Amino acid sequence: MKLDLDTCYDALKARDARFDGRFFVAVRSTGIYCRPVCPARTPNKANVDFFVHAAAAERGGFRPCLRCRPELAPGLAPMDAPDRIARLAAARIEAGALDDSTAEQLAASLNLSGRQLRRVVEESFGVTPVELAQTRRLLLAKQLLTDTRLPMAVVAQAAGFGSVRRFNHLFTTRYGMAPSRLRQRGGDEALGESFQLRLSYRAPLAWPHLLGFLTGRGAAGVEAADSNRYLRTVALGAHQGWLAVEPIKALEALQVTLSTSLLPVLPQVLARLRRTLDLDANAPVIDAHLGADPRLAALVQITPGLRVPGAFDGFELALRAILGQQVTVKAATTLFGRFARAFGTAITTPHIALTHLAPRAEVIAQASLQQLIDLGLTTRRAETISRMAQAVASGAISLEPGPDPEAVMAAMQALPGIGPWTAHYIAMRALRHPDAWPDGDLGLLHALQLKSHRELRAAAEPWRPWRSYAALHLWNAAASGG
Repeated sequence: MKLDLDTCYDALKARDARFDGRFFVAVRSTGIYCRPVCPARTPNKANVDFFVHAAAAERGGFRPCLRCRPELAPGLAPMDAPDRIARLAAARIEAGALDDSTAEQLAASLNLSGRQLRRVVEESFGVTPVELAQTRRLLLAKQLLTDTRLPMAVVAQAAGFGSVRRFNHLFTTRYGMAPSRLRQRGGDEALGESFQLRLSYRAPLAWPHLLGFLTGRGAAGVEAADSNRYLRTVALGAHQGWLAVEPIKALEALQVTLSTSLLPVLPQVLARLRRTLDLDANAPVIDAHLGADPRLAALVQITPGLRVPGAFDGFELALRAILGQQVTVKAATTLFGRFARAFGTAITTPHIALTHLAPRAEVIAQASLQQLIDLGLTTRRAETISRMAQAVASGAISLEPGPDPEAVMAAMQALPGIGPWTAHYIAMRALRHPDAWPDGDLGLLHALQLKSHRELRAAAEPWRPWRSYAALHLWNAAASGG
């Protein structure tokens, strides 16, 4: 991806937060690369290079700034990369896809050959998939060293390194310092029950609305709000735990507290959490696009930075969506709570509101229809849930963000009881499709005072490629009586 040098330098001079994470600036005289919001003195234009990704700057021989900390920069938004495949590959690498599998396996999951994957990633980011993974490991380790007192061996393992020796060698070679230098203010501490990290975002962020949407449609025991904090239980493979998230005052960042039981899958947890909270959205760009339409201008002005809540687990979201068909939000929440108690696993946490892990597709796929009906479902609804669980458990349908959300939506609609509204809603949240549009939604019709779904589809055309965000604004207005 090519960068306009004049635009980048103007953004650097202004310390424009809208560009944070969209490029990095490297200063040749110091050998250091920074975020465009770095508070250091602005370098001369003739003495800088701009890179689209931190890995490209490190490939050029630059090391990360200790002041602005490039590891805290927001990630790429859904439409930032010109190639959707490259963006998806980068997101999966960020989640640790190359820590326990090969680039060939990652390529196959994206319907590519290894050579094609390397080409699209290099064209977009200027580095290979392996270089992206290595920079991700180093920067995550740097964040853990700076923000926590976790033992060095634990940091190395959590960041995805096979050994402390390998970690020390790469860190020292790449950054010109020993990892221990970042621990000058204190040494390692014993491993406790939890630890804390920061996650950055591009402001604005409508946190109260995001928190209310997630927990208002959550399930007792799995997800909850505690004052201004978002709480939930987590299960990834054999690893179970919990997390809590809350805003940090005066910073464009969230404080995340995680149970140490999640350290072995930390990259996956952080990537899923960023998706759940839509932290990589380029809010100023989306707000400007939607706010240019008089029908949405007032809504965007009232609630800038409104995000599309994602899903920590695709099947969990699909189950909630199906349970919510033709019933109230409160009724759907009650039903999901029953499913969590019946098919989820009990877990002990320090938060009284968190008691169960969400039910897995594999478990519900093996349940009888009568077991599902006994939880308060109709026979048809039970059949829909069973078929969805079987499709996800078998791999016939993947509810993780992928290269072709339209194909996944078509596959979902081939199941009994899954119509366009449910498919688009799942695509919006689980598949992270920014342009999903559930035009069968009566609330959207009423909000725009239209009479037909054809009129609704036509009305939404100017909002592409951000129709998912337009839907959230209209739903938010309806919920608040606007």
